[in-house]
Amino acid sequence: MISTQMDVTKWSAKELETLVLSSKPRVAVFDCDGTLWGGDSGHGFMEWSIEQGLVSRSTSDWIDTRYRAYLAGEVSELQICGEMVQIYAGLREQELRSAAAQYVDEFVRPRVFPEMERLLGLLRDAGVELWAVSSTNRWVVAEGVNQYGIPDERVLAAEVAILDGVIQSELLDVPTDEGKAASLRRVGLSAPDAVFGNSIHDLAMLQIAKKAFPINPSPALLEIVAKHGWAYFVPAAAEGIDAAVGGEAPAAEQ
Repeated sequence: MISTQMDVTKWSAKELETLVLSSKPRVAVFDCDGTLWGGDSGHGFMEWSIEQGLVSRSTSDWIDTRYRAYLAGEVSELQICGEMVQIYAGLREQELRSAAAQYVDEFVRPRVFPEMERLLGLLRDAGVELWAVSSTNRWVVAEGVNQYGIPDERVLAAEVAILDGVIQSELLDVPTDEGKAASLRRVGLSAPDAVFGNSIHDLAMLQIAKKAFPINPSPALLEIVAKHGWAYFVPAAAEGIDAAVGGEAPAAEQ
């Protein structure tokens, strides 16, 4: 094992696999952006969908202003993640599902961390029940994780109501911070066997896990990792992800 300057242990990929599998989890919960793949797929999809003309110019200008306010710390993580889903109100859900599939194929799958893909495969083959929890919109998350054997019903993500196939503005869930742990409790997972996350916004669900596995931790989470005496793992490709498209925004570190 390798020790960092913060006296925090850094696992190798093999050590992570051994530790996870030897704990024999029945249920494993994964954050997505920054944990399973590099980049911020929620913000990326929003920008891409605007470029594709899926939202009006006035709406795109509004959400751009809101996102800038988020980066400045004037809008909370909970607010911006909800608003980034609400901008699609009035569109047909099937249109968004198709758009999400295209976006994931082009921009998410190429950024999947191979070590995490292998780990998910080992857990799936061992019969572990896999869940995904993310503040990114449900369309992108569900599309991104379905290839790993995580069905739609085990995806907890930012979502709005759907009425007669049309997207509404009513928020149903925005799992972030304490909301991630709350979402897990609502589905009966008050103490998951294993939880994987990279961000300070994953801390609440890491803390309720029987075994916490910080992956590619942000600076804010790394400080918590040191305080808890946890170890962590960084995928080889994570060091090469451009900060402009991956990791936490400045406001998220405050």
